[in-house]
Amino acid sequence: MTLREALAACPLIAILRGVTPAEVTDVADVLFEAGFRIIEVPLNSPDPFASIGKLAKSHGERALIGAGTVLEPEQCRRLADVGGRLMVAPNYAPDVVAEAQASGLATLPGVATPSEAFAALRQGADALKLFPAEAMEPRALKAWRSVMPKDALLLPVGGIDTTTMAPWCQAGASGFGLGSSLYRPGLSLDELADKARGLVAAARKAFPGT
Repeated sequence: MTLREALAACPLIAILRGVTPAEVTDVADVLFEAGFRIIEVPLNSPDPFASIGKLAKSHGERALIGAGTVLEPEQCRRLADVGGRLMVAPNYAPDVVAEAQASGLATLPGVATPSEAFAALRQGADALKLFPAEAMEPRALKAWRSVMPKDALLLPVGGIDTTTMAPWCQAGASGFGLGSSLYRPGLSLDELADKARGLVAAARKAFPGT
């Protein structure tokens, strides 16, 4: 499953910051049941590569599994070694994107300016993470859309919840990354299921046809 295919199935990325290897499979089961098809484990979580490896084995055939907060090229190689297939970063670092591409990973670097966005697209990034979305407004994305390639995938991340999806979608968002509005350490599986279903329902309303 490519990143574009996964976003077409569900335009949401689950960001599991703080998840542990002991719980990650159960968490992923809940998310998959709710409709999520992209799961990201940030590398500042406990033993993140162990979690990613478990997810690659349990869900890698039916979902796109990756790492977030990827800051160094060697982390891309390790991510590929444990079965991850998506690199997500908070920033645009050409050496990290290049290593991710060399390792066969889909690339989703973070950008905050048009210059960064165009540079990342020129390097062949698969999608762009607009981060932090809290510091932007949907009208900024609308302006970006007027000059970006029509098929560019642009995903706001940060501060996205059921109440903020629609304006971003109307401005041209391709999907969203969801962190604390979806998951936080200590959340019960039942609570997670409720949040996941609500967010997927909001996404389907914001993105007709998903």
